Amino acid sequence: MSDRDQSYRIRDLPTQDRPRERLIALGPQALSHAELLALLVRVGARGRSAVQVGQDLLQRIGGLAGLQRAVPAELCRLPGVGPSKACTLLAAIELGRRIASLPPEDRPSVASPAQAAALVQYEMSALDQEHLRVLLLDTRNRLVRIAEVYHGSLNTSLVRIGEVFREALRHNAAGLIVVHNHPSGDPSPSPEDVALTRSLVEAGKLLDLQVLDHLIIGQGRFVSLRERGLGFAT
Repeated sequence: MSDRDQSYRIRDLPTQDRPRERLIALGPQALSHAELLALLVRVGARGRSAVQVGQDLLQRIGGLAGLQRAVPAELCRLPGVGPSKACTLLAAIELGRRIASLPPEDRPSVASPAQAAALVQYEMSALDQEHLRVLLLDTRNRLVRIAEVYHGSLNTSLVRIGEVFREALRHNAAGLIVVHNHPSGDPSPSPEDVALTRSLVEAGKLLDLQVLDHLIIGQGRFVSLRERGLGFAT
């Protein structure tokens, strides 16, 4: 059998380069994306190690965000993956999604933009369309629920202010945080985002519902319009 036809396993790598040994010694946070994927796919193909298969997969699928959005048929078509590995990868992604959305024993208190973003960033950073959601909070800034208001092509000029506040009024929320994502991955606020924020803040005053912040979720980062002083009176 030629080298080209061999399947390369993680154990074929030098000991110091094996992802499993590196994870045990240094922790999972020390591994690259490709090394973590290598632990899931386990076996390489056609002269490529499992780590190289992981690198190729990330490049072809569009990084971790692309992997999170992928469907089984799409993964199965990738070189070196196939149905079994595709199922393993998608199962790991789904477990991560479920862990991120687990309801805590006590409602979390939202004391900062980072805490608010952490509640939705894992899922929203991978969405391929724009979504607008509201985090509803009680008088102690504890989360009541997360409600989706819009999804699809989000034209802020068409957002109905009343729709944004409907769930807050229904659940007797004391305040809310507006969140939407930029599928491009760049969370930089547009002029329309700032104008929408200003309209929501003013409407909230009339309804006695405080708009605490407007977050824009990008790939691996977010922007707080309140922190930037955009749309909120100083």
